[in-house]
Amino acid sequence: MKKYYVFFVRDVLPKPAAYVVQIVNLANAAANLGYSTVLISLKKGLRAVNPIEWFSPFHPQFPDDRLAQFYNLQSNLEVIELPMPYPIDAVPSKWTSSSSIACKYYFPWHILPHTQLVHSRDWNFVQTAIQNGIPAIYERDHCEKKRYDSKIVSNPLFQAAVTVADPVRENLIQNGIPPEKVIQLHNGFNRVFLERQLQATEEWRKQLLTDEFKYLAIYAGALYDFKGIDLTINIAKDFPDVRFVMAGGPDDRVKDYQQMTHDRHLNNVIFLGYLPQDRLASLLQAADILLYPHLSGEAANFTSPMKLFDYIAAGVPIVATSIPPLKEFQDLDVVAAWCEPDNPQDLARGIRRVLEQYPRPVNGYSCNDDRVDRFSWENRIIQTLDFIDPAFRPQIK
Repeated sequence: MKKYYVFFVRDVLPKPAAYVVQIVNLANAAANLGYSTVLISLKKGLRAVNPIEWFSPFHPQFPDDRLAQFYNLQSNLEVIELPMPYPIDAVPSKWTSSSSIACKYYFPWHILPHTQLVHSRDWNFVQTAIQNGIPAIYERDHCEKKRYDSKIVSNPLFQAAVTVADPVRENLIQNGIPPEKVIQLHNGFNRVFLERQLQATEEWRKQLLTDEFKYLAIYAGALYDFKGIDLTINIAKDFPDVRFVMAGGPDDRVKDYQQMTHDRHLNNVIFLGYLPQDRLASLLQAADILLYPHLSGEAANFTSPMKLFDYIAAGVPIVATSIPPLKEFQDLDVVAAWCEPDNPQDLARGIRRVLEQYPRPVNGYSCNDDRVDRFSWENRIIQTLDFIDPAFRPQIK
C-alpha cells in the first residue's frame, strides 16, 4: 500500500489566510522534491452530502485548476477533502466539531493506513497521529497559553515543533516541548515567483499606470496598521507621480482603507484586494519598487519574512524597515534600502533614493536563482527533514 507524507489543514480551500498559504506551500514543496505527498483539507456545505465519501474518503487526486492557480501549485501534489456535512461545525459541541470528526473518525479508520509522516499546524491532528503510532511535525508561528501534553511531546514519534520566530520558540519550550525538539526556520517562496511573466507584467503596468503616474510602488500582504499600511498612506501625498498599489485583504479592511483614501482625496493609492498567487507573481514583477513598511512593536517580533522572499524572487528593488526578523538579511545585499520602522520621513527618503538609483529596466531586473534558492519552500522542507530521525523520513517515490 502506498504511504504518504500527509499535510493537514482544518479549513476549506482555497483560503487566503497566511497560515493556510504556509501549509499548502510546504505540501507543494514536498511533492516537488519527489515525496508521495497529500494535502488534506475539509469539504462543507452541499459538496459534503455524498454518503459514499463519508465512508470512503481517501482517494487522492490532483488539484483542480482553481486550487492550483490560487496557490501556484505544481503538478506533483495530490489532495483530499474530508466531507464535513451538517451539523458539523454548525452546532457547538465536542462531538460535532470538525476537529473531533477528523481525529476520532477519519484519521484512525481512513487516513492512518496510508500515512508515513504527518505535518500540520493543527495540534489535535498531530496528537492523534502520535497516539496512532505515526511520527509527526508540528508547525507553530504564534504563542500559545496552554501547556502541551508531556506524554505526547516526550514521545519519540513527536519529531519536531517548527517555528519562525524567537519568541514563539521560547513559548513552545516554556509550555513543555523539549528544547532539542524545537527548530526555528524561515518560511519560503514559491518558485513560480522566479519565472519571468513579461506579458502579464506589461498588462499590469498598462492597467495601473495612467498618464499622471510614472512609477509603481507595490505592497503585498495583510492590510493592518502594524504592517505599515497607514504609514505608507500618510506619505503617499508626497509622491504625486507614484501610484501606490496595495494587494491583500481581508475584504472589510480593503473597504475601510478605500474609504480612508477617498476621504483624503488620494488618487494615487489603490487597493486590489486579495490576489491568487499566480496573479500576484506578475504584479510584483510589474513594480518599480516593492514596499515592506512593517512597524515596530510586539507584532514585528512574530512576523515571518515570507513576503520578503517573494519580493526577492520577483527581482524588483525593495524598500524595507529594519524590524528584528529582517535584520539578518541586511548583509545579504537583497534589499535596496533599509529604513527605520515607524519613521515616515525615513521611509519617504528610502523610496526617493531607490527610484533615483534603480531605474527599472524594460523587462525588469533579472533574479539570481542561487541567491534566493535557500529561501525556497523546497529548501525549508529539506532543512526540516534533515532534523527528523532517518527511520521516520518519507521515502522518495
